Amino acid sequence: MPLQLRKLVTYAESTLIEGGRAAPTPLRLYAAAAVLTNPWAGRGFVEDLKPEIHDIAPQLGALLTEEILRLAGSGEVVEGYGKAGLVGTSGEVEHASALIHTLRFGNHYRKAVGAKSYLAFTNTRGGPNASIAIPLMDKLDEGRRSHYLTIQFAINDAPAPDEIVVALGASIGGRPHHRIGNRYQDLEELGSTQGLDAASGADASHG
Repeated sequence: MPLQLRKLVTYAESTLIEGGRAAPTPLRLYAAAAVLTNPWAGRGFVEDLKPEIHDIAPQLGALLTEEILRLAGSGEVVEGYGKAGLVGTSGEVEHASALIHTLRFGNHYRKAVGAKSYLAFTNTRGGPNASIAIPLMDKLDEGRRSHYLTIQFAINDAPAPDEIVVALGASIGGRPHHRIGNRYQDLEELGSTQGLDAASGADASHG
């Protein structure tokens, strides 16, 4: 099934004051979201999702990456990045996951911004005007907590029950006045034994 794109939605936000203080450098957040027909809607339980993944995910990756770069100005200036999938109420969360959890989608963005970190993500289900939350992390350093950010927005008429919203997010800068340190400081303070245990834990990269 070819990509059936209903609309492309963009979001931009600049934070100039945080905590009553002017930001040394404004934090800029950008998102690009595609609203498309769920290719598996109305077909019952589909066992093999790969044909649609292989067909649609690369198109979405290229389209949304191009739009993010247009908003940000270039891939080089992007510091934090992430992705999200939101499926309508007639679909499975697996449908949203299928289109974003594939290298055929994410590698477009990784290569364009020169990233090394994995793409933080959410995959959820909801109706029109449901919150779309895109978690971000530093594209080069997963332990840099200043860039643990979340872009939140909604599309008033999407997703319809038979639609999926797929989105990419980007930041230029981190949280203004960030002052909670980073993971490496925690590991050092906890000591070598605890630090090694923490580093090997399943949730270590999210600390």
